[in-house]
Order: sequence, then structure tokens, then C-alpha cells
Amino acid sequence: MIELVNVSKSYTLKGVRKQILDGLSYRFPKDRNVAIMGRNGAGKSTLMRIIAGTEQPDSGRVYRSVKVSWPLGFAGGFNGSMTGLENVRFVSRIYGQDTERVIDSVQAFAELGASLNLPIKTYSSGMKARLAFGLSMAIDFDCYLIDEITAVGDKNFKLKSQQVFTDKLGHSQIIMISHSASAIKTYCDCGLFLRRDGIYFYDDIDHLIADYNRDLT
Repeated sequence: MIELVNVSKSYTLKGVRKQILDGLSYRFPKDRNVAIMGRNGAGKSTLMRIIAGTEQPDSGRVYRSVKVSWPLGFAGGFNGSMTGLENVRFVSRIYGQDTERVIDSVQAFAELGASLNLPIKTYSSGMKARLAFGLSMAIDFDCYLIDEITAVGDKNFKLKSQQVFTDKLGHSQIIMISHSASAIKTYCDCGLFLRRDGIYFYDDIDHLIADYNRDLT
């Protein structure tokens, strides 16, 4: 169970305060895959980070009774001064995993070779994304958070990523941000629409996509 109770979040930039979430209360349905859609700047990634716990709300509470991943499109949680291998060891211990098993899985999957022994700050954005994706796939989460990305790299790596991701969905829930209607229809069966006048739940994914497309015109 993932539940947000009266959650608010705002940012101040150059003296201007922008309210992103305002008293949001919502319980994510169990055993359903939820899309989060909305215009750029609507607060989708902020909401995702709050669900993950990588960012705290200004007020309100977030309850999680399941093991939730970090957002798969987000690699900012790595320590840049530590090597890729050291980051993998650190994350494995946080989640109570068999460290050597996770290392073996990441080495085989992420295809970083000797770069795994280099500091993260030397990585390209693509390398960090591959490490983050490989590490997330090496740990069994009850709910995977996906922020715009399901695979990175060349064609063969993308195919491998999609296969392992699909395998994970056999026993895990997902919450996905995407502007892609095809990705949303492939992976999700209900969703949230973040609009200027509020946040709305859609039980039917086709209706969500239709209203989202109308809002863009």
C-alpha cells in the first residue's frame, strides 16, 4: 500500500513561490499499474520523488507498506566520488541484499566493464542511467517507479532491458510517468492526470490518454 495524506509541496525560485502539490490525499490502488500524466511542469517528477522518499513534502504524510524502488529515470542518488562498484555495494546493504549477487547481476547487465571501478562523476549520463537501471533490476521491489525511461543504450541493450523489465512486472506493480501514449497503454491500466485545476484519477487508461491529448491542443 502506498498512500499520500494531505501532501503539499512548493518551491521558491527567484523570490517566486510555485505550489506543486496542495493537500493531495490519494491511496494508490493495489495490484494495478498507475500512469502519471500531465504537461511539463505539472509536478509529475516531484510527485514521483515524494512517493519514492527521495524528496520530502512540505507538509502531510506518505505511507508505504511495500518495498518501493527509486525512480528508474533518476540517477542523481549516486555518490559521485565513489566508484560504480562502491555505489552498488552501498545500495545493496541499504536494501538488505546479498551484495555479491547484486554486483554479479549489475556487472552482467549494465555492460560497463572496467568503468564500474571508476568514480561515478566520470560517467556519462548514459552510463549512469545504465548503472541505475541495472541496479534497480537486480533488486526485487514490490513497486517500480519509472520516470520517462524504461531502457537506455543501443538496440540490443534496449531489447535486453525491456525483457527483464517485463519479467519483473509478472510479480511487481509499477507507477509510470510518460508522455508516450503507447508506453502508457502497454504498461498501465489506470492513471492520474495532473491538470492546472487539480489531480484526477482515471479508471480507464484510454479516457486518460484522450483527455491528456485534448489538454495539449
